[in-house]
Amino acid sequence: MDGEIAIKGAESPATLATTIYERLKADILSTTLEPGRKLQLRFLTQHYDAGQTPLREALNRLSSEELVVGKEQRGFFVKPISLEELRELTKTRCWVEGLALKESMANGTAEWEEALLVAHHRLERMPRSLNPERFEHSPEWEKLHRAFHALLIRGCGSRPLIGFCEQLADRLFRYRAMSIRKAFRVRKVSDEHRQILAAVLNHDITQAVTLLQQHYEKTAAIIESDLQASHS
Repeated sequence: MDGEIAIKGAESPATLATTIYERLKADILSTTLEPGRKLQLRFLTQHYDAGQTPLREALNRLSSEELVVGKEQRGFFVKPISLEELRELTKTRCWVEGLALKESMANGTAEWEEALLVAHHRLERMPRSLNPERFEHSPEWEKLHRAFHALLIRGCGSRPLIGFCEQLADRLFRYRAMSIRKAFRVRKVSDEHRQILAAVLNHDITQAVTLLQQHYEKTAAIIESDLQASHS
């Protein structure tokens, strides 16, 4: 009996690798592990309390998602950021999420619209910053924000398309994380969400897609301005 309890309490190698992958990914996306940083195995094994095998599995998985770069004889690095990648990712996200939203609205049901209203209401009620005087990141707002955007395209009828949209959102989150304090001061994101929702509920596909794409383009413009200023 005691042996069974011990086995159940231990993480399997696959579960351990997934846990390490999720922790590493979260730290890369939040830029806790900053772009361009070398991911030394000695540091990673100590910081994440993990062996080299699950760490290498996690790093290879992150490499396939283009968040980590493997260099022969030099190890792994957090993928550097670039204006070119920011522009490409934004353009692609506008294309694919525009298509996904169009299809989602064409397939829309009353239940989906009600779920969108609830998701938007929860997002509206959650403060963007934990501190009203200066920006302090709110993980709960970020979770609700992601849920609202995911719900917009959920009814598109293509799981591969939704998966690709999620990957693009992840890769762009790194850029957002670097400029989020500036965006908080100069932008009313809640107004943009409200306008997108109104267009969806009015069944105006063209307007909804346009507003969603402009929403992403505004984010990219702020990030690009910030990146250019930091490199000037």
